Amino acid sequence: MSIEFLAPEVDELTPRIAVIGVGGAGGNAIANMMRADVQGVDFLVANTDAQALKQSSAPRRIQLGTKITQGLGAGARPEIGRAAAEETIDDLAKLLEGAHMVFIAAGMGGGTGTGAAPVIAKAARDMGILTVGVVTKPFSFEGNRRSKAADQGIEELQKYVDTLIVIPNQNLFLIANANTTFKEAFSMADEVLQQGVRGITDLMVMPGLINLDFADVRSVMQEMGKAMMGTGEASGDNRALEAAQKAIANPLLD
Repeated sequence: MSIEFLAPEVDELTPRIAVIGVGGAGGNAIANMMRADVQGVDFLVANTDAQALKQSSAPRRIQLGTKITQGLGAGARPEIGRAAAEETIDDLAKLLEGAHMVFIAAGMGGGTGTGAAPVIAKAARDMGILTVGVVTKPFSFEGNRRSKAADQGIEELQKYVDTLIVIPNQNLFLIANANTTFKEAFSMADEVLQQGVRGITDLMVMPGLINLDFADVRSVMQEMGKAMMGTGEASGDNRALEAAQKAIANPLLD
């Protein structure tokens, strides 16, 4: 008589990670992540601009404040963005149900990203979701008004996220060349936003030399406050040290 031992079936449980692109810059970041084939995350775009939402290829899209803005955007007024998010927050919360971690990607200084991101972050954190903000500060050529609005938005957002990564767009010119156009500069900013999210999600969902589970990430990022992001690449015998030094000296660190 032979006895056969069967291994018990184990359901593969992976953390559900949602990435919400809020406003124009956030939507662009989502588009970049989808083109870069970022794995293991659910993409969602939220905007007051109906036309921008229509052009988005994100699988889930939600229009903020249909009554308040009528799909015409927030007009660079954060108070409109905030009111629009508050109008739609119940619908947003339903989309976040079951998520373990949420990234909120936005550009600070405009209307929708600046005003809506803190409202969405508060809702997510109230649901017990690990909440991480990845936002950009405007270029200096965008003016003092936008810069001031960005600072106020960042201060408000920090109240409601576990970790906040702030990327100063102006520092992109330190790694650009003299021929970089404004359009190219904005594209670089969008790319950095997606790198900020991908750098964390890949640690959890992609096989590699160092793998972290969700509990590791939560223990580090929960109620961390402000964080900084730096990237570095190197080759050769001393590549690990050189890459680390380049990451620490990265001009995108604010």
